Order: sequence, then structure tokens, then C-alpha cells
Amino acid sequence: MSASAPTSFDKILIANRGEIACRVIRTARDLGYRTVAVFSDADRDALHVQLADEAVCIGEATASQSYLNMTAILDAARRTGANAVHPGYGFMSENAEFARACQAAGIVFIGPPVDAIHLMGSKRLSKIAMQDAGVPCIPGYEGEEQSDEQLLKEAKRIGLPLMIKASAGGGGRGMRVVTDASDIPEQLRSARSEAKNAFGSDELILERAVMRPRHVEIQVFGDTHGNVIHLGERDCSVQRRHQKVVEEAPSPAVDDALRARMGEAAVQAAKACDYVGAGTVEFLLDDKGDFFFLEMNTRLQVEHPVTELITGLDLVAWQIRVARGETLPLTQDQVQLNGHAMEVRLYAEDPAAGFMPQTGPVLAWQPASGEGVRIDHGLRAGYRVGSHYDPMLAKIIAWGDTREDARRRLIRAVEDTHLFGVTDNRRFLAAILRHPVFAEGAATTAFIGADFADDAGMHALAPQSHHWAIAAVLLSSQSPVTTRHWRNSGPHTQRLVLLQGDTRQTVSLAVSATAGPGVLDVTVGDQQHTVRLGASNQCIDNQSIEVDGVIRQPAWHRDGTQLWLDDAGQVFSISDVTHAPPATTAGAGTGQIRAPMDGAVLDVRCAEGDQVSKGQVMVLLEAMKIEHSLTSDVDGIVASVTVRNGDQVKGKQILLSITPDAPEA
Repeated sequence: MSASAPTSFDKILIANRGEIACRVIRTARDLGYRTVAVFSDADRDALHVQLADEAVCIGEATASQSYLNMTAILDAARRTGANAVHPGYGFMSENAEFARACQAAGIVFIGPPVDAIHLMGSKRLSKIAMQDAGVPCIPGYEGEEQSDEQLLKEAKRIGLPLMIKASAGGGGRGMRVVTDASDIPEQLRSARSEAKNAFGSDELILERAVMRPRHVEIQVFGDTHGNVIHLGERDCSVQRRHQKVVEEAPSPAVDDALRARMGEAAVQAAKACDYVGAGTVEFLLDDKGDFFFLEMNTRLQVEHPVTELITGLDLVAWQIRVARGETLPLTQDQVQLNGHAMEVRLYAEDPAAGFMPQTGPVLAWQPASGEGVRIDHGLRAGYRVGSHYDPMLAKIIAWGDTREDARRRLIRAVEDTHLFGVTDNRRFLAAILRHPVFAEGAATTAFIGADFADDAGMHALAPQSHHWAIAAVLLSSQSPVTTRHWRNSGPHTQRLVLLQGDTRQTVSLAVSATAGPGVLDVTVGDQQHTVRLGASNQCIDNQSIEVDGVIRQPAWHRDGTQLWLDDAGQVFSISDVTHAPPATTAGAGTGQIRAPMDGAVLDVRCAEGDQVSKGQVMVLLEAMKIEHSLTSDVDGIVASVTVRNGDQVKGKQILLSITPDAPEA
């Protein structure tokens, strides 16, 4: 590759949102660049909008009308005078047409060349290119002939277990593992359909499935002067439905010799497509130490912070320097890996409810801090987590001299990060990090589905007696009857009815007759507790609360009659329903189909007057890039349908009602 002339730009538009937009803005600002944020109607109050020097609304809340609106993004650059665009990851980051449009508009695209994006965006074409370059690949079929007959023939040749993959996409969509030959025709049809809907292309490739592998990726960097190096590997084996959950660097399964071989193959892959900028070559690593090309991501990865922590480098700064024509800051021999780093992804989801995405306001947010801890996020109190985008909210990262140091620090960082107002997956993440298989460094891509499948971190957590006691004291302390007004001259008891999930608990509080002012005797069922509470406030607070002689430091936030309580990573939302009206009878088995969250109606599969059966799919709802099937909870006749395809709905909104069949006499 011939060296290009230096490129000049002074204002960078970040064509993204959330934590990655905030991450890029901070580095760009540190390097002296002015920054421009773009935002949708739903993100007007988002943190990345506040951090940038300028911000432009580019459309409605749906991604197709905003963050995927190429015309609006380029117009925002023109209006603000931005002469460079950083795409982050997701959205337009691997869109070759967007990179070409930036080039045509005279705007520097801080990413790889158009041809590299196009080639690596196709699993079929990229695999052919990697085979030609001598990069190890999984045996399979990546031919242009895509008829059902040809794919069935090739599937028989490859044998079982078989992996079916959408050529154009990622994230597990259009991907199927087949272990029974009789399932191949239906799985081909299903994969084609999902790929077409998700990526606009139903092109497939077939591969021999590598069972229980590790997912190991190599960070590569190239410049316009022909230099390409790698910055070591990341292990991303802990996944749920092909979505990464935990990432770490270096991999516990990779030694120096294997790292050199995998790094050389990754550099070879990058050179084969004249790669420039940050990229990631992903491999599957089997238990024999053999590795196979999976794909190349032509962008910055979500998990890039773990590489930054073990190398001491700023990869976004490297991207910017390469984009302006500079050579790579280091040669391969100068790259050093120090210590160990781990990252987990904080999601607005409920693992105990099948990982259902969650929406709601951020009432309070307090990221952990401390030695070796880094939190990348785009959150602030007052922001509302909606249904239009991916539910990832933040990344919690920790570094240590050893893997065990990093793991232990990360567990504490996860538990010391407090998010109130929307349910998240922190307890699930901490449970993974504590699991003995993960602690030993033995987790493969099958870990969550096998070793972790029945872990308590996947299920709802019930408050213990002392949690009810703490909640009762915190909810009562600012009610009309406060601890400051409780009488010591005689018995005075306050009775509260608390609700957590579907569980009601009656709690009684009285001033201690023996311990003096400020101490309460709290009765929870047949359990007795003595609670001492200091001065309180109405914000997130790690307040000292003494329960039965043990001083605790829970974080909490009160919002009216609702309390969010976080006790060392055990999080509960508890409400005071003492004076609430009796609960209505609407609920399971009533025939009312409600939206579980904010979302868009994809398909209404019934009409008024239809006879339906319990378990039958009534509505398909899309929220946070995930499709949800809403089913009837009764046998009966559809009485009313209040939504149509394409409608935006709110959580708990009634979508349709069914009149249950009369019980048999």
C-alpha cells in the first residue's frame, strides 16, 4: 500500500449514541478536537448530547429514522462544519455505503477503507478471501449457488453437527446449530427467513460446528503506510445466545506460542484486505489448540477497554491518528501486555424473566470507582431507558496484576455500581464471575447453557427478613410518622404492608423500650430485629444502618412510596402499599394481553370474534431489537383489539382483550 498524504480535520461528528459516543467524545476532546453529537427525539436529554460541543437532532426515536439515517447524519455534519465522522460500533460503523458517502462529501471516515468493510461484511466472501490468504478456516460451504437443493447436498457432505449462518449479519441472528439431519430443511428455511428480515439478504454459509469452543479474538491495527500489527487477544467465550457477556484479556487458554500464531494469522487477514484502522479478527479455538477464522469486525469493539487496560493504549486516539495519515505509534516488538483485565456488559434486562429487556427512568446512578476500576457509560439520573435501542447501558471493567486480582475487583465493582429505576443484570454478572468454572478460566461458549444453566443468578431473589426490616424503616422514616416523632413514653407501633414483586409482607415498627431514641424494634413475620438508623436523605446513599448489632452500608433511593434497596449487589424494589387501594383482579388468566414493555407492534395475529386457545400467539412485539411473542392466557373469543401493526405502545398497555370460555358444567 502506498502512503497517503496527511489528512487534516478539526471537528469530529460521532455518529452514535450511549456509552460509545461518550467514550469517543472524551478522547477527541482530550486531543483538542471539537465534537458534534447526533441524537434522536428519544435521546434529547442523553449524556452524550451534553458532553459534545454541538448536537443535532437527526430524527425520530426509531433507529431507521435517526441513527441509521445516512442523509440526516451527513446533513448534521454539513450544518456544523464537522469534517470527520467516527461511527463507534453498531449502527453505521460497518456500512460500506456510509463510508463511501462520507468520502464523497469530503468528510474523513474514521474507520477502514470501503472495500475492506464490504469484503468483511459478507461471511461468504470474507471466508473465501481468508482461505486464499492462508488463514485457517472451518471446513464448510461458502459457494455462490444458494438453492435449497445445493445447500442440502453440501450439508450432507459436511456432516453433523452443522452450523448454518447468515452471510450478511452477526449477533446470532440467522444462525442455527443442527444435530439431527431431519431438522436441516426446516432450519435452513428458518435461518433464511431471519437473515432476510434482519439483514436484507438470505444468503447462507454452512460450516462444521465446533462444539464447546472458546471464542478468541485478536485486536489488529493498520495504517495508510502499510504497517499492520496486533495488540494481543481477548477471550469472549462467555456468551448468551451468541451475545458476549464477559470479555477478558489475555485469554486464560492462550500461551505465548499460541498468541504469536494467532496474532500472525490475524495480521495476515488484515493485510489481505489492505486494512486501515482498528479491526478485530475473531477465531474459534478448540480444545486441541487449533483455531479457525470466524469473522472480522471492521470497527472498534465493545470490549476494546480490556485491551486498552493491558496495553496502556488509547485505541480511539490511535484511530484518529491513523485517520489523519500518521504511522502506527508502535511496532509489533514494542507492544507489551501487562496484567489482566475483565469486562462485563450492564444491560437493562431481567434475567429472572427470561432476560426480558426493561424500560424506565434512571432514578439514581452511581458507578463504582477505585483502583483498577473503569466504567464506560452514557447514563445520568433523569434519563429514561426506552425500547428503541439495544439494552446495553454501560461496561464495567477491572484490571489487576493477575487474573484473580482482576476477577475479584470486577465482582466488587459490579456490586458497588448502583442503578435504581430500571431492572438490570448485575446480580447475574456477579454470579458468573464467582462461578468456579469461570474462576478456573475453563469457560467455553457452552458455559451459560451448560455449567451455569441452573445457577441462582438466573432466578429471582427474595428479600431476607432483615431486608424487609431495613426497607420498612427507610419507608417509614420520611412518612408522616417519623422516627423523630416516635414516643418513648409508651408503646407506639406503626404497621406497614410492603410489596416486592408478587410478595406482600407485613412489618411492625416500634421504638425500642430498652435501647433508647433512634432505635426501633422491627417485627417481620416471626422474626424480631433491632434497627438503628442515622440521618437520612432523599438521594442515593450508602448509609450506615445497624441491624441486630451488624452495621451495613446499603445503597438506596426512595421515590414516593417505592424504595430501591441495594445490599452488596442484592437489589430489591419494595413498595409501601399500606394505604393502596385493593389490587384489581386483572392479571394472569383474565384474557387481557398487555405489553410487557414499551415497543412496536410487529404483527397482530387475531381479529375481533376469533376463537383462540391458551398459549396461542396473539401479538408480536419488538423492543430493544428483540422480538417478543405475546400469547393468550385463556381459551376464549377475542372481544377487542386496540392496536394495529406498526403502533408504538407503552409498557402495561392493554393490546387486546379475550372473553374467556365459560367453564364446563
